[in-house]
Amino acid sequence: MIATGIQTAAYLFASILFILSLGGLSSQASAKRGVIFGIVGMAIAILSTVLGAEVQGHAYIIIALALASVIGIIVARKVEMTSMPQLVAILHSFVGLAAVLVGFGSYLDPNTHSLPGSEHTIHLVEVFIGVFIGAITFTGSIIAWGKLEGRITSKALAYKGRHAVNIILVLISVYLGIRFGMAPGTDALTELIAMTAIASFIGVMLVMAIGGADMPVVVSMLNSYSGWAAAAAGFMLGNDLLIITGALVGSSGAILSIIMCEAMNRSFLSVIFGGFGNATTSSKAMEGEVTSANHAEVAQMLQDAKSVVIVPGYGMAVAKAQYPIYEMVQMLKAEGKDVRFGIHPVAGRLPGHMNVLLAEASVPYDIVLEMDEINPDLPQTDVVMVIGANDIVNPAALEDEGSPIYGMPVIEVWNAKKVIVMKRSMAAGYAGIENPLFYKENTDMLYGDAKESVNSLVSELRSL
Repeated sequence: MIATGIQTAAYLFASILFILSLGGLSSQASAKRGVIFGIVGMAIAILSTVLGAEVQGHAYIIIALALASVIGIIVARKVEMTSMPQLVAILHSFVGLAAVLVGFGSYLDPNTHSLPGSEHTIHLVEVFIGVFIGAITFTGSIIAWGKLEGRITSKALAYKGRHAVNIILVLISVYLGIRFGMAPGTDALTELIAMTAIASFIGVMLVMAIGGADMPVVVSMLNSYSGWAAAAAGFMLGNDLLIITGALVGSSGAILSIIMCEAMNRSFLSVIFGGFGNATTSSKAMEGEVTSANHAEVAQMLQDAKSVVIVPGYGMAVAKAQYPIYEMVQMLKAEGKDVRFGIHPVAGRLPGHMNVLLAEASVPYDIVLEMDEINPDLPQTDVVMVIGANDIVNPAALEDEGSPIYGMPVIEVWNAKKVIVMKRSMAAGYAGIENPLFYKENTDMLYGDAKESVNSLVSELRSL
């Protein structure tokens, strides 16, 4: 067992490591270092907590840690990068469920009700709020997982009066909270259970009301919720490190959500309350004719080009095409061509999804540019290759006021001299709307699996 002073020092050191971890994750170059800081900090946090003077039942804790570690390693090794958003969402649900269970356990603990007046009231408030946030996080994350996994429709469940219903449910929860805080002993367990059921329903309806186009924001938003749930659990347990860690996760998740909302021209509050991102069709009829090219023709275009920009999307992730893409990039750069990547903030279904995939294939960070950096250069670009992206390169965001994504900043690939769109078919993107880009005169479609197509392009380039 370790002394209280040593445990406090360990908690402080772990908190510093968590802050350094977040700082490291702010850029691709330092992301690996940030992950290491986080791992070390969490290891210190777990050890210092388990070895605390007041902790009992170490055998059960060790068994639980061992089982959880084995499960975590197996799941992490099996989950593909394309399923990472679903994994993140379901992990958020675990945090929410943990907060609910901690809240009920704390309320049923006899020591809770032996606290003096004001301390007892404050602790009950902590329990009530912690369970409320945890229940919303739990059910909301499960719905997010279902939408990302395709088990639940990505369409926004928008019904008339939904905001009024949510407000009424919140007011009922406040009323139950007042009764909960005034009841002696555990006499208000019914109120706590009723509030948990209401909060669980709110969590379901909040995420059901958010459409597919906004799912990357939802994942980030639920990350924030899970942080606040963890912080609430820290208050209930009197654990300073859990409070600090939860606050860091909650605040960073909220900041990321706001940044992503700005990148999608969405109101943060509007996304939270739902009804945005619904899958509807464009109000404008498609004009023009869709043309396609074969691999030999596209390879010749790349051979003749002096500058090439590659815009990856979720289709690249599904096909695992990042490795042959980088091989093709190396071939083009060896011939003196300027080749770069353009990344939209919400490409894929998770913040930073494309950046991680490209880093996985050892693509240098200096040729991976953000949307705001690449857009000004597109008019001078000879060829843009759109690989499995759709909504993030949709001109309707700027041209069609009736489009559900109107106003959303996109990568303006149509401004390049030539655009090659690699897709399996003409199917709509995750937002469920058609893309006028496919009908523009300077756009050719290259149909097929992204990985197979890029491998074919590599072969064609070698023969030129």
